[in-house]
Amino acid sequence: MKKKTYEELVKESPVTYEMYANMVDDGNRYEISDGVLELMSPSPTSIHQLLSVQIVLRLDASCRNEFIILAAPLDVILSDTEVRQPDLVMIHMSRAHIISNRGINGALDLVVEITSKHSLKRDKLTKRKVYAKYGVHEYWIVDPFNFTLEQYELREHYYELIEVYSGEKPIRSRTAPCISFSMDELVRSLPVPLDQLT
Repeated sequence: MKKKTYEELVKESPVTYEMYANMVDDGNRYEISDGVLELMSPSPTSIHQLLSVQIVLRLDASCRNEFIILAAPLDVILSDTEVRQPDLVMIHMSRAHIISNRGINGALDLVVEITSKHSLKRDKLTKRKVYAKYGVHEYWIVDPFNFTLEQYELREHYYELIEVYSGEKPIRSRTAPCISFSMDELVRSLPVPLDQLT
């Protein structure tokens, strides 16, 4: 199969995972949204990456015996025409079989998106609907500007907002009861002063 460029693939519909996996590597990151190839936002900011590392460290410290924790870039193949790259994911050890060399094949236990001004609408609307449709148990949206975490739990095929965490309030999860940290804890652990990042 001849490798196609983004410009060639974006004209095709629907774009499938196989087409996407065989496209020319141009150094950019893409997702497939309902069969449409989409270029992802510009590279994450420093605050995004620093928060991502701190969240992974906390999840790993408390949940590594029960969950596999992975960070982007990584393909989550929800269907042949729905491929996402969340910032962080958690998969219970009992479901490790959904992990393959090409990525994760199927619904996750918990997904974390650290939002940006470029991804806010996508994270809060599009991805929230997609993750619910494909059965992701819990969805977090982390706001690195206000230092809040919105926690959504799956109810049938939609998400219910369970809590908005900020400050010292410990983050708790029914999906992963091993989780326990606060947004202030994350902020205090950043190796660079906040005023340098915001």
